[in-house]
Amino acid sequence: MKRKLCSVLIGSSLLAAAALTPARAAEGGPLIVVNPGFEKGADGWTFTQGTGVATNRPHGGSRLVYLDAGPGMSVSQAVTAPAAGRYSISAWISTGGTGGTFAVRRNGADAGTVTLPSRSTYARYTVSDVELAAGDKLEIVFGSGSGWVNADDVMVSPGSAGGPRVTSSNAEIAELFAWSRDKARSWVHQDGAPGPLNVDERKPGGTGEGTYTTTYWAGYAHRTGYYSRDFAHQVAGAHILGLDRENKTMLRSFAASATEEHKFYPVWALNFDAKTYLDIDYRSPDSFVREVPATFELVEKANQAFRWTGDRAYVDDAALWDYYRHATGEFVDLHDGLLPNGPVKVAEGTGKGIFAGSASYNETGDEPLAEAGDAIAAQYQAYRALAELARDKHDPTTARHAAERARALKSYFNRTWSVKPGSGEMVRAYTVDGTPLTGFGKENSWFMPMKGIIDAGPRNEAYLDFIDAQASGAGRPANLEAVTYLPDTFFRHNRNDTAWKWMRYVYEQREAAHVSGRQGLNGDYPEVAFTLVSQTVEGLMGIQPDAPRHTVATQSRLPSDIGWLEVADVPVGDGTVTVRHDGRTSTTFTNGSDRPYLWEARFPGEHRWLTVNGHTVAGLPRTIDGVRYTVAVVPVPGGRTATARVTG
Repeated sequence: MKRKLCSVLIGSSLLAAAALTPARAAEGGPLIVVNPGFEKGADGWTFTQGTGVATNRPHGGSRLVYLDAGPGMSVSQAVTAPAAGRYSISAWISTGGTGGTFAVRRNGADAGTVTLPSRSTYARYTVSDVELAAGDKLEIVFGSGSGWVNADDVMVSPGSAGGPRVTSSNAEIAELFAWSRDKARSWVHQDGAPGPLNVDERKPGGTGEGTYTTTYWAGYAHRTGYYSRDFAHQVAGAHILGLDRENKTMLRSFAASATEEHKFYPVWALNFDAKTYLDIDYRSPDSFVREVPATFELVEKANQAFRWTGDRAYVDDAALWDYYRHATGEFVDLHDGLLPNGPVKVAEGTGKGIFAGSASYNETGDEPLAEAGDAIAAQYQAYRALAELARDKHDPTTARHAAERARALKSYFNRTWSVKPGSGEMVRAYTVDGTPLTGFGKENSWFMPMKGIIDAGPRNEAYLDFIDAQASGAGRPANLEAVTYLPDTFFRHNRNDTAWKWMRYVYEQREAAHVSGRQGLNGDYPEVAFTLVSQTVEGLMGIQPDAPRHTVATQSRLPSDIGWLEVADVPVGDGTVTVRHDGRTSTTFTNGSDRPYLWEARFPGEHRWLTVNGHTVAGLPRTIDGVRYTVAVVPVPGGRTATARVTG
């Protein structure tokens, strides 16, 4: 009986994933598996001969379940569904041979079975979207194979009755999206489910139990918390998968933590109860992990969520609105004292490490940074976001001032901050003594073009070439989640083939071991799946909604090896849209809502004529962030379809 394991997550986690029509089982409560991490020994489970509970190197907590090699052995549990809905069941499993199984049965009939490979490293397996009626019996069964099987940390999540679907001439993008969609959905917690608090690599058993709320995993899978940086990068993917309640809960929790006592920094991570600070990253109000870019990204991402949903809470909720104002006001004032910046203010870190306030997301270097490219770029986008939010809050004064600050900061960046006299290199950071740094700084390099703070033109294009070359060579980050920013960086600047190259790289590395042994596989890092979802919809499809104003813009960013791509039922506002691109010159848009939308079909470059619904029309020139486009603005009633293409 061999039980070879690597310790990675929690001892009794219950996860929930959702989609456009989530099965939250609000009236009947969450679907609870008894003793999901085997911390209470055999409670709740049925064992055959050759199986049992062990304590050697569990995945989480202090115990695991094992099955010896050979046929006919099993460990199982049956639970009764409290309400009708769909559920997905996951577990972390490692094996010493092939042929083991992870199965789910509904009222005695097979509802989904995973045949396990031989893999001694823990990986997370899921049976998705099992439909149950109230009172149905759900049975979870681990089956033996040719080698030992170890299992731990069973998780239940609401499944999906719908959601976005991808079809394409390229089979790889359809496969990539399907994997990412299902994997991302499996990271969401059931509202009201019990779960441990403050689990991490130092305390695998945590510090007690709490009640989880509408949140999802954003950060290491061996810690029971969600992180501001990861959350910011997962917001769009989460919305696309129907996780709007989760986005709002998590954003509010960060906003509530950005107190005067914390000098208006949000905390770095919270437990899944959305109120308890994750204690591995929080020691006291004066000593907690905090990084300048996250403060600003949360403002930008709140605006992004508002554009996708049209939910007025993003502008009317007093706590959220106070956060936006403090983040772009008092926070900047309090953290701009080390280096002079003339007519503008630039938020700074201390240069003394992450527990004292870091200027950059790049934690791997030993540079004592005061100002960093990712922070100043995120600050620029926060100003822009506040301007847009204030416009829709009918606060023209705040909107005007925020827009002016954004313009001033971008001008200062391009004329002064990023320029090293006597050198053609781009400055990407300053140390606490004012020394400018060039070269490759990973996040503090690629965030600058990703956030659009660099003026369009040859300097920006050359820097994109530099980033791609560095990331393709010795400068490539060891942690795959850092690489997930590269598709966003290149899509923003219509480097379609390069962006797709990096999407494919991330997907291809999903089965490789993560640089952190406790994390397991790359594909089991939540950010990987969430960002591939958003990069398909926002990146390849170029879908840019403004739900409060009932408009949607689209732009094909298909690479050379994708002839056509369609994404169906993408949620926008209170409805959906379906978009198909044929190459880069023809787009079909279907409005799946009950209300009319104004569709802006964008095509890069200058084109005299477009064909819209069979009629030739003059193309409308438009400049967006310094880049020229030709657009057609087309009213599309609810339930109707329109097509636009370049003709001359």
